[in-house]
Amino acid sequence: MEFIESFKEGQRVIGHYLCKDKQMMTARTGKNYLKLVLEDKTGSITAMVWELGPQIGPFDKGEIIKIDGTTSIYQGAMQLSVTRLRRSEAHEYAVGDYYRTSRESSQVLYERLLGYMQQIRDMGLRHLVESFYVDDQALIERLLRHPAAKSVHHNYIGGLLEHTVSVTGLALYMAEQYQPANPDLIIAGALLHDIGKLREIKPLPLNEYSDEGQLLGHIAIGYMMVHERGVQIPDLSPQLLMQLEHMILAHHGELEFGSPKVPSTIDAMILYLADLSDSKLKQVEDAIDTDHGEGHWTAYHRILGRTFYKPDGESHEAAE
Repeated sequence: MEFIESFKEGQRVIGHYLCKDKQMMTARTGKNYLKLVLEDKTGSITAMVWELGPQIGPFDKGEIIKIDGTTSIYQGAMQLSVTRLRRSEAHEYAVGDYYRTSRESSQVLYERLLGYMQQIRDMGLRHLVESFYVDDQALIERLLRHPAAKSVHHNYIGGLLEHTVSVTGLALYMAEQYQPANPDLIIAGALLHDIGKLREIKPLPLNEYSDEGQLLGHIAIGYMMVHERGVQIPDLSPQLLMQLEHMILAHHGELEFGSPKVPSTIDAMILYLADLSDSKLKQVEDAIDTDHGEGHWTAYHRILGRTFYKPDGESHEAAE
């Protein structure tokens, strides 16, 4: 198995890869071609199929396919030009080669989540969080594998759990610096802020939006999930529940970023900033880790609108 992270310019590649995306495109000349996104556990690459014919067999998005192609650099990024393609047979590949996972195991991350939950002193809030992460076995099993996004950040097995734990740690650190913050709300809000993504996004390999996700989005879904359970917990203060619901509704920070409300409590503001920090820094980390071009600078990052400096091994080790 030749992993994507090891591809070099001008290399012929024959191997099996996950087809993450498939689009039929039309050139200005009227000729049709395919634009694919291929993935394995080490990264992803755009693949172009310029000539459609009997050498290109039938396949669907979300399947493992065998390709024969050659790499090149286009606009600073590695790209594949595919000449032959077919659907892979189950015995030809190992499933574990195709899905990125969190650097820490899902079980370790889950134990950290439970550790944060046990720090909640208000028993009403703790019982609410427990209703998701202790009592709901089906939800827990899905959480252990679920991505946090389609493509932007933490879009791999265990990504949602990793993001949730990371945001909780960042938010707690911030809360320690500002006395009006309520640590119980901070923990509960951080642990539950993206709970709606379990229903917004379909599990891997497709990792696509569900109908509910397309129509409502994870913020609205998460609010409903928390509200429906929260009102049934006798020892949960309605005032605390309302503040927690506000944190979920406001965690994208700005109306133009899809937030139904802007943060209007210090706890909501802390959650927004922790969530933003983790998502942005993960994008930077991924941009550096997955860029295999020559030189010290990554390809242009379309979402963040810049390139990033890639330290070499010696300077990186020295910094550590």
